[in-house]
Amino acid sequence: MLTKTEWQFCLTEIDRMFPDAHCELVHGNAFELVVATLLSAQCTDILVNRVTADLFKKYKTPGDYLEVPIEELQSDIRSIGLYRNKAKNIQALSMMLLTQFGGKVPEDRDTLTMLPGVGRKTANVVVSNAFGVPALAVDTHVERVAKRLGMNRWKDSVLAVEEKIMRWTPREQWTQTHHQLIFFGRYHCKAQKPNCPECPLLSICREGKKRMSRNG
Repeated sequence: MLTKTEWQFCLTEIDRMFPDAHCELVHGNAFELVVATLLSAQCTDILVNRVTADLFKKYKTPGDYLEVPIEELQSDIRSIGLYRNKAKNIQALSMMLLTQFGGKVPEDRDTLTMLPGVGRKTANVVVSNAFGVPALAVDTHVERVAKRLGMNRWKDSVLAVEEKIMRWTPREQWTQTHHQLIFFGRYHCKAQKPNCPECPLLSICREGKKRMSRNG
């Protein structure tokens, strides 16, 4: 398993590789970020941004999403996977925002998870990017990188990955580390073809050393 000292080395190298890592979901406010992050489940940020470019022109407030039939909203996001369920959740969370929160997105992570379709990952993304609260969301890229490096065991839950990364990473770095791990997983340590031969972490990476030995 990876040591804490080795993890710090990983953070330094990944920071060097992706110093400008950021949230790639295009949004103008906290509410748009909630919607965009909800739409991004099992979907690429590129596709989400393509859809929200028009969506956010049509719908500005939670009330706007409630003024159209569910079928119209479904049609607006049809190119995104699970669009029926996502449309239902967008309208349901819009209603809750209006009836319980005065139309404003709550700044507390645990309160955010009360909203339909908003899990811990989405809530962490929103509080860190919209409100500047240190948080570390674990998506498929972050989980894959942590487990390949040996930071976590393969059988560890997403929550276990989140908790260990937070323990071993300074709190003020949580948000940036989240973005940099995503960039590292999305553009370098890819799911299908990780770039192990040119990886600066190869010497301490459990999965990378296995792959290189298999390839001779």
